[in-house]
Amino acid sequence: MNSVTKVINVHLSELTWYFNMSEYFEETITNKHETHQPSAESSRSKILLSKYLFVINIILFLITFFTTTVAGVSWIYGPVAAMNLDNFYIGLPYSFSIIFVLASHEFGHFIAAKLHKVKATLPFFIPFPVSDIFLNFGTLGAVIKTQSPINTRRAMFDVGAAGPIAGFIACIILLVYGFTNLPPLQYILSIHPNYFSDIPEPNVMELKFGSNLLYAGLQYLFTNPSTEFVPPMSEIYHYPFLCVGWFGLFVTAMNLVPVGQLDGGHIFYSMFGSQKHKMVAEITFYVLMVLGIGGFISEYFNFEFSFGWTGWLFWGLILRFLIKLYHPEIPDPVGLDRKRKLMGYFAIFIFIVTFIPVPFSIKLW
Repeated sequence: MNSVTKVINVHLSELTWYFNMSEYFEETITNKHETHQPSAESSRSKILLSKYLFVINIILFLITFFTTTVAGVSWIYGPVAAMNLDNFYIGLPYSFSIIFVLASHEFGHFIAAKLHKVKATLPFFIPFPVSDIFLNFGTLGAVIKTQSPINTRRAMFDVGAAGPIAGFIACIILLVYGFTNLPPLQYILSIHPNYFSDIPEPNVMELKFGSNLLYAGLQYLFTNPSTEFVPPMSEIYHYPFLCVGWFGLFVTAMNLVPVGQLDGGHIFYSMFGSQKHKMVAEITFYVLMVLGIGGFISEYFNFEFSFGWTGWLFWGLILRFLIKLYHPEIPDPVGLDRKRKLMGYFAIFIFIVTFIPVPFSIKLW
């Protein structure tokens, strides 16, 4: 496995780790009960912080808007072009799209929390600096901070399901718009003048995104390859709406893994209870291990085909040892009503149609 592949695989693994772990840490930390009486000075500091917390929200949002816009230029025309602020406008479709997806997801959680009278902050967007060493998405996601515990299964379900469902809808909107407004052929030729040449360029890295059932279905429904150029999965990162829509679906699937305090863990635990959740969480862990080890072997021996992705190995180990596989017990005997169960099955459907066994593959020509 070459050094370039190692760098990108590790980076993408870290990116998706932080993107998903952020909500877990916020929820775990904020639901702990203090064992000591806070001092008067500490109470005043907390009141002052909460009063001006929105300033931090705004500052982080503006920084994230900048870093995602620069990242958008980098994805389209490369890191050199991204360092030139004259090209800043080129990345705006990308940054608007990714902020739209992140905001939809987090405000889904936020609104559901408010409906259940759970105290929660506005979303904190997390910027990530763009580097010319490797491509990245300009952000590690966004989080809200719950400031009071969630004590009922119905509230836990609503808060957990609202985020990924809202984000899923946002991704569909972006993908449908992207597929129905594909630029002409000259667009890809302006980026790769020799795109249709039979002779591959030397020392060129090909990054190929994996498809999922939903992406493939929307592409089939809304494009016509006989009359327009439909970008292959190795080129969609040049198309902001398709790139962000795809990435949003990928992260939605990661959040819906039915483990621990991920959104999928909240949903599955609330629907089926502790015993079934534990069984499914264990099975999920071993599936991720198989996909992760299979991806590592495929990359190490440079197989022509890929079976899995190394990132699943890291993600599975993170779930096992950091997030933990099992959902904390909620002492609430009241189950979900029929409407919530249907919504839960819809969330499981979302996971099935958005999950990608091989999300990234890399080749050097």
